[in-house]
Amino acid sequence: MPVQTSRRPPSLDPGAPGRMPPNIPTQPGPSGRGPGNRKKRTKRKDPLWARLTLIFGAVLMMTSGVAIVGSKAVIGQATSSIQQGSLLGDAGKSEAEGGKNLDGPIDMLLLGVDARASWAADDVRSDSIIILHIPASHDQAYLISIPRDTEAEIPGHGTEKINAAFQFGAQNGGGWEGGAQMMAKTIKQMTGISFDGAAIINFGGFKKVIDSLGTVRICVSQEVKSKHMSYVDGKPRWNSDAEKLGKPMTPVVHKKGCKEMEGWEALDFARQRYGVEGGDYGRQQNQQQLIKAMAKKASDSGMLTNPIKLNQIIKAAGESLMLDTGGVKVEDFVFTLKGLSGNDLVTLRTNGGTYATNSSGRESLNDLSRQMFKAVKEDKLADFVAANPEVLSTRK
Repeated sequence: MPVQTSRRPPSLDPGAPGRMPPNIPTQPGPSGRGPGNRKKRTKRKDPLWARLTLIFGAVLMMTSGVAIVGSKAVIGQATSSIQQGSLLGDAGKSEAEGGKNLDGPIDMLLLGVDARASWAADDVRSDSIIILHIPASHDQAYLISIPRDTEAEIPGHGTEKINAAFQFGAQNGGGWEGGAQMMAKTIKQMTGISFDGAAIINFGGFKKVIDSLGTVRICVSQEVKSKHMSYVDGKPRWNSDAEKLGKPMTPVVHKKGCKEMEGWEALDFARQRYGVEGGDYGRQQNQQQLIKAMAKKASDSGMLTNPIKLNQIIKAAGESLMLDTGGVKVEDFVFTLKGLSGNDLVTLRTNGGTYATNSSGRESLNDLSRQMFKAVKEDKLADFVAANPEVLSTRK
C-alpha cells in the first residue's frame, strides 16, 4: 500500500504567510505497511510521555486523548476498565492490509449514539460517524465526519440513510457490537477503508467526560436556539422532562462568541443541527471543534499526565464507552501513538461542508469527498489536503 511521506505539505505550513494553520497530520513509519527509514518530524519540547494520543479522547465519543504518563504497565492499568467488544467484523484490516501491525497508517471508526434508558436496545442509530486517520508517520491525525443522512447500500438491507446501518445491525440481539459491525461493513463497502479499531460512546457518557474536565472552551459562530433543552427555574432540562413539570420553560440559546461550557451545554450545542448554518454539516464541524477543545483542556490542565486524574476521566466514561483495538492490547495501541498531541489533530469536511445530492435527490458523497476517502485508504491524505485545502474545517 502506498504510504505518503512524513513531511508537512509546504502549502499548508503554519508558518507560511497568509496560510491557514491547520494541524495537518503527518504519518509514521512502518511495520509492514510503510517504509521503515522515514525521517520523523522534530518533537516538541513537551514533557516526556505527556503528549495526548488521539486514541482515548477520540475514543470518548470521538473524543480525543489518552495521555502516555509512563510505561505500558501504567497505561494498561489506567485503561483496564474500558469495556471492549467486537465492533469491526469483516471490516477489520486483513493481514495483507497490515492486520494487527500498527507501524503503518491507522484508521479508527468512531461512533456516537444517543441511547436513552427509555429506548429499546435495538432502536438506536449512530448519528455521529467519524473516521480517525493517523498516517504512517504517527505524528498527525485527521478527523473526517460522514453525514448521517448519506445514502448508502447497507448489506442485506438495501439503500438507506447511513445512520440506519447501526440500527439494522443492533436488531435481533445484535446490540452495540452488531450495530458497529454493520456500520463498519457499510463504510468499507462505500469507501474501501478497512479499520484497525473502533469506538462507540453514548452521549450521556460523553457529558460525564466533559464534566470530569470541568469545562471546555467553545466558540459559537452563530446564535442557535436549542431544539432539545430548556431552562426551568433556572436549571437546564430535557424538553420532554421539562414539559412534565408544568412550569414556565425558557429555551436554551447558544449565543455567538467564545466561552467556557459545562458538559451539558457543550454537548447540547454540539448536537444542534436545526437552525445551524449548513445543517448537519455545521453540526459535524461543531462536534469536531468540541473534540479538539476536550483534547486541549485535558492536555493543558495536566490531567493526562497524572495517573489518578487519568483514571477519573476513564471512569467518567463508565459503561457508556465500548472499544475495539482489533486484537491489539489497548496499552500497545496507545503506546504506538505516544508522539501525538492535541495540536496534531486536523478536522476535515465532506462535500465542502454543504448538502450534496445524487440523481435521486438524496444526500451523497461528491467526487471530491470520494477522492478524499481514497487518499485515506492509500495513506496519501496530507498530499490530498495540500492540493484541496477547501476540505479543511472552518472551525478553530
